[in-house]
Amino acid sequence: MNIMNKLYTAVGLMSGTSADGIDTSIIQSDGENELFLIKDLFLPYDSDIRSDIRILKDKINNSKNLITFNEELIDLEKRLTFLNLKAFELILESSKVKRENVDIIGCHGQTIYHSFKDKISKQLGDGYLLSQLSKTNLVFNFRENDIKNGGQGAPLTPIYHKLIYKKFRLENSVLFINIGGITNLTLVDKTNIKSFDSGPGNCLIDKLVQIKSNNKILFDKNGETASKGKVNEIILENYLADPYYEVAPPKSLDINDFNLSGIRGLSYEDSLTTLSELTVRTIYNSSEFFKLKLEKIILCGGGRKNKYFINRLSQLFNNLVVNVDEYNIDGDFVESQAFAYLAIRNIINKPVSFKETTGAKNPTIGGKLIKFK
Repeated sequence: MNIMNKLYTAVGLMSGTSADGIDTSIIQSDGENELFLIKDLFLPYDSDIRSDIRILKDKINNSKNLITFNEELIDLEKRLTFLNLKAFELILESSKVKRENVDIIGCHGQTIYHSFKDKISKQLGDGYLLSQLSKTNLVFNFRENDIKNGGQGAPLTPIYHKLIYKKFRLENSVLFINIGGITNLTLVDKTNIKSFDSGPGNCLIDKLVQIKSNNKILFDKNGETASKGKVNEIILENYLADPYYEVAPPKSLDINDFNLSGIRGLSYEDSLTTLSELTVRTIYNSSEFFKLKLEKIILCGGGRKNKYFINRLSQLFNNLVVNVDEYNIDGDFVESQAFAYLAIRNIINKPVSFKETTGAKNPTIGGKLIKFK
């Protein structure tokens, strides 16, 4: 049988910039054109882990801080690695997929620092330990090869968006909008994929909600509070004046690239509305970099449930917006499915990043492979 026709079974483990838990997916794919979704599962972080990630992430604002807080990073990484093992075991148990039938794990880990300027992207998750404990081949450290090859190390999901495009026989120019902590845009058509981070997604909104509620509420559910307030256009324009938005892609962001200082003095509701509009406006403005007529816009990530985002994006994009769930893909798990797919592409020596997605000089194979068996 031709290797390209062989179906591999992969488990993807992904902790997003919202740092709320571990998304876990089992897929089967040949690494090229075939995709079968087997199971998705979410393992939430407890309040202690969430708090420790947030506190440590706030401390690390430059590459030197990675050295200063190395012991704390090692301790947190070990705890997160055992949680990834738990997520792996839970999804096997719930799906009845046998461990020996899993060809590869793709473990992204929890991003603690990302800076394309410093050429560093640090994710917490000990791949060697997890491979040992899970007794399974594993790919981790997905971003380093891309950065060494001149890329930004992000975003890495575009090649998976292209697979969705092919699987559902989509046509012409389709824009995938993934709204997590950060928002990234991927344009796919019959010949190209282009991608970049457009701006904040949920990160500022979540942070404000958590501060105001003493961490009792984690996010603005369905954008309900944002829908009640008013946009402060002056403050919004100040946020939009950030030079990042004028820089041509490829480009990438970290949640520490943003802060809440700009909304001081606003009411809680108006703050959330203004921050939500910032997410929407940066998506819409950034879409102009593609210089193409869009046929369809597909929302992914936690932000796809936010009614403020949906309503405003539908207005701005003339009702072209649909939810990825309409294709029987749970939009909460697109990234964990993607890292399972990226792990498969690693073992068949296929690239996951490209000049048009990360700025890499050449198409680049992502991740470090650890062979357990």
